[in-house]
Amino acid sequence: MSTEIHLAQQPEADALLGRSSLAALVGMLLDQQVPMEWAFAGPYTITQRLGTDDLDAAQIAAYDPEAFAALLSEKPAVHRYPGSMAKRIQQLCQFLVDEYDGDASAVWADAQTGAELLGRLKALPGFGTQKAQIFLALLGKRYGVRPAGWREAAGAYGEANSYRSAADITGPESLAKVREYKQEAKRAAKAAKASGN
Repeated sequence: MSTEIHLAQQPEADALLGRSSLAALVGMLLDQQVPMEWAFAGPYTITQRLGTDDLDAAQIAAYDPEAFAALLSEKPAVHRYPGSMAKRIQQLCQFLVDEYDGDASAVWADAQTGAELLGRLKALPGFGTQKAQIFLALLGKRYGVRPAGWREAAGAYGEANSYRSAADITGPESLAKVREYKQEAKRAAKAAKASGN
């Protein structure tokens, strides 16, 4: 797996996301309650602090939990909630070790259909339906992982020429469009809540 990615908007961090299946999964896991670029730069920051050039699921799963939380908490922190995210990353890595011999790409390598792949992604710790659909769209649009029916399984995130999520980012311009879409969606949700709908 080696593809051009622009999610972190930092060359080294994006290069890691482009070549590492586990980095892409961890970036997606971190993508909540922080700016997208911060989340997707997280895997690179972790490799730097571990002194490695890639993430290793077995190494992370076996890492002392307190030490791993401290690693993510160093300034600048990997996430707004480094302690809870350290725990989630270790849970994800342990699951990958148990179910896929630590190989993140095995989650999607032999999936025959989009629905099957969506099911596998939803089984990952920390991946609800929305996160699983966004990652499925990311795999299809940016990594060329396109089992039959992947767009349908990804829901609205699978639509071509849309700017809804991380799956649609190819550079600064598309990042701005995705951010605009998300802000508009938040405004609409607030307005609906205020009107009692």
